[in-house]
Amino acid sequence: MNSLKRCFAIPVFLMWMFFPVMDGLSQSSGSSPLKGEKEVPVIQVAGNPYERGLQHGMQLKKEIGELYKAWKDNLVASTKRDADSLITEFLAETDFIPAINKWTPGLMDEVRGISEGSGQTFNDVFAFQLLDEFWVYLDRLEKENSDHCSCIGVSSTANHPAIVAQNMDLENYWHGYQILLHISGTETEPEQYILTTTGLVALTGMNAMGIGINANTLMPLQASGKGLPVAFFIRGILSKRNSGEVLAFVKSAEHASGQNYIIGIQDSVYDFEASANQVVRFYPDQKKSGLVYHTNHPLVNPNVKPWYRESQKEILAGKAKNVNSVERYKALKKRLDKPIDQITADLIKTTLRSRDDQKNPVCRAYNESAWAFTFSSVVYTLTGKRSVQVTYGPPNKSEYKEHFFKE
Repeated sequence: MNSLKRCFAIPVFLMWMFFPVMDGLSQSSGSSPLKGEKEVPVIQVAGNPYERGLQHGMQLKKEIGELYKAWKDNLVASTKRDADSLITEFLAETDFIPAINKWTPGLMDEVRGISEGSGQTFNDVFAFQLLDEFWVYLDRLEKENSDHCSCIGVSSTANHPAIVAQNMDLENYWHGYQILLHISGTETEPEQYILTTTGLVALTGMNAMGIGINANTLMPLQASGKGLPVAFFIRGILSKRNSGEVLAFVKSAEHASGQNYIIGIQDSVYDFEASANQVVRFYPDQKKSGLVYHTNHPLVNPNVKPWYRESQKEILAGKAKNVNSVERYKALKKRLDKPIDQITADLIKTTLRSRDDQKNPVCRAYNESAWAFTFSSVVYTLTGKRSVQVTYGPPNKSEYKEHFFKE
C-alpha cells in the first residue's frame, strides 16, 4: 500500500469537535440511530478530505462496525472462505491506488479518515470502497453475475427540468444503513449530496452545479485491476463544475469495472457504457437523444469478457428468456415510450415504483429470503430549483424526501 500524507486544518477540526454537524441523526445513546428511520439520515461533513472522512467515521463508528461485520459474514456465506484472507488476496492482486491518486487526488485521505474515525483497519475500509471491483473479482473466480439497479435520465424541456434518477439495488444486509452524505462546498469542490451507506464514499450523487450521476453494473464488460474504481469515479464527476470537465473526465479516466453511467449536466443527459478498454455513448432511441435509461446488460460496448460472449449474443439477438436485466429494461422502455416533454418527475417516480414483471421488477421489495432489495431510490433535479430526493428503501413503500442545496 502507498503511504498517505494526512491533511489537517486545526481550526476547522476543533470547530467540528465542539459543534458536531449531524443533520437528522439523534446522538442519544442506545439503539442505532439508523434503524427504523422513515427517512434517510443526512450526515453533514466539511473541511479537507481527511477531515471529512474523520467526521464520517466518528459520527457513524458503531454503524460502520455493524455493516462491515455483516459484509464479511456475507462473504463467508457466499464464498465459503475466510473473509479476511479473501480481502487480503483481493488487495494483493489489484493496484487501484495509483489511479485513485491520479484522477481523484485527496480521496485516499478521506478513506484514511473514515478508517481512523471508525476504528476499522485501513485495508477493510479501502476494500469496502471497492464494491463493484470486489464483485468483478468474485465474478472472475465464480463466473456468477447478479443483476441490480435501474437508471433513467431526461433532458430539460419547457414542461419539466432535467432529471436523472435511479433505483439502487443492493444485498439485503445493507438494509438500515442508508445515509445521505452532505458535503459542504469548498474553493475547489462544489457542495454535494451523495446517497451511500455507512463507511462508503459514494454510491450515487449530485452537486450544486447541476451535475448528477447514477451508475449500474455491467458485469459482462472487461475490467482492469489498475483502473479507477466506481465509487471514486463518481466522486470525481461530482467534483467537477461544467460539462467540459465532466466529459473529459469520462473519456480520459481508465475504468476499473464494467459500468453504465447516466450523467446529467444541467439541462442535458448522457449515457455511457464504460469498460476497461472502451467508453461508448448509448442512446435507447436515436430520435429522442434527450431520454436515456439502462439496466445491467451492455447494449453497445463490445468489450465483453470471454465467458459472457455467448450469453451476450443471445441477449442482443432478443433470444434471452427471463433475464432480470432484460425484463427490467423492457419495463423502462414501455413506460417511458412517450414524447420527451411528457417524461416528468411524476412519471419517472411511477416507473421506479413499478413491478410489471413480478419475478424481475424494477422496484424490489425487501424480503428476508431474497438476496437483494431496492436500498433507495433517488431523483435528482438538475435545473430550476436544484434538489435531491431519496427514499428509505423501495419507493413503493417509502415517500421521496427532498433536500435542497445551500449554495
